Amino acid sequence: MRRSLRWDVMLILIGGLLGPGPDAARAKNMSDGVVSKALLDHANLTMVWQTVLPVRAGERLDMMLLSGDRLYVRSRRNYVWSLNRNDGDVIFSRSIAAPSIPVLGWQVHGNGIVTVIGGQLVELDVETGLERRISDLELGIVGPVVRNSRFFYISAADRRLHVLRVRDLVEVFKAAAENDSLITTVLAGEDAVVFGTDQGNLIALMADAPRKLWQFDAAGPITGSLVHDGGSFYFASQDTNVYRVDIQDASRVALGWRCQTEAVLDRGPRLTYDTVYQYASGRGLTAIDKPTGRPLWSLPEGLDLMAEAAGRAYVITKFRTLVVMDNIAGKKLYAVNFAAVVKHAANTMDAKIYVVDERGRIACLEPIP
Repeated sequence: MRRSLRWDVMLILIGGLLGPGPDAARAKNMSDGVVSKALLDHANLTMVWQTVLPVRAGERLDMMLLSGDRLYVRSRRNYVWSLNRNDGDVIFSRSIAAPSIPVLGWQVHGNGIVTVIGGQLVELDVETGLERRISDLELGIVGPVVRNSRFFYISAADRRLHVLRVRDLVEVFKAAAENDSLITTVLAGEDAVVFGTDQGNLIALMADAPRKLWQFDAAGPITGSLVHDGGSFYFASQDTNVYRVDIQDASRVALGWRCQTEAVLDRGPRLTYDTVYQYASGRGLTAIDKPTGRPLWSLPEGLDLMAEAAGRAYVITKFRTLVVMDNIAGKKLYAVNFAAVVKHAANTMDAKIYVVDERGRIACLEPIP
């Protein structure tokens, strides 16, 4: 469906007010960096690149997300920048919605970006950020929309998972948990789709038919994103546990481990090669040994993982400091002032650290070997 003329007009006005085009000021070795050289030296970090985004005075940044080789930043006025994460070059920058319109989810798939803007399914071009298709599905979308090569998977207020063909948005089927619980998170693969519910059900279906493959039941609501790694699924539950569920065969799963955090969890875990990182409100960040589920360390002030390198975790804290943790020894090594940092991108792929300040200075940092 076509979006309203009123939305078109609002976006034109916003673009005129914000003004920044695709170009941004660049500096490879800026002395005026997000983090000073003295602090970088103390942290044994080096600046790989720094780019200055043309952020308006008083405009706050709402999202910083790493996906593949792209880094995405969105302001609270719904202006988005896409950057090459390797060199900081801006790929595109544009307004995607009026400031007051809610944006839900951001999945990059192939040459497109899938998101929900003002309750509508929106597909953006990954190179330009321009709308490729805007669809009012009238479903009451309650969670981020995900897709594979053939289908969109949409959790809706009617407590159903709606499955639509990508090419024409025809609904192929819909499914629900047997207890009619609300679907809280969805993860789509080419062969199966897995969803979690607010009653603790983890359910796998065939990707193209409402045929249940298996089900695992946790003691509390599943919250935050599901993570699939190898033959296992990792998720957090409001029953205070982080779970690893192992696939036995096409129709069976078993509990691999569960790790007690002693706090109600409201977001999903981060996974690296051999470690799981889980934030718990009031308890901070906990590192968990991925094979065994054994806690390695807890940092009460920790908020999130920024990156990991050579057995060391680089953690952002509620005090706006960078804390470096030794995963092997299970202890804190040192802390560095990151007071200027307002957003970061969690990087579970390699050692690069991505941060931005309120002035729009966005930097890529890397540990010195």
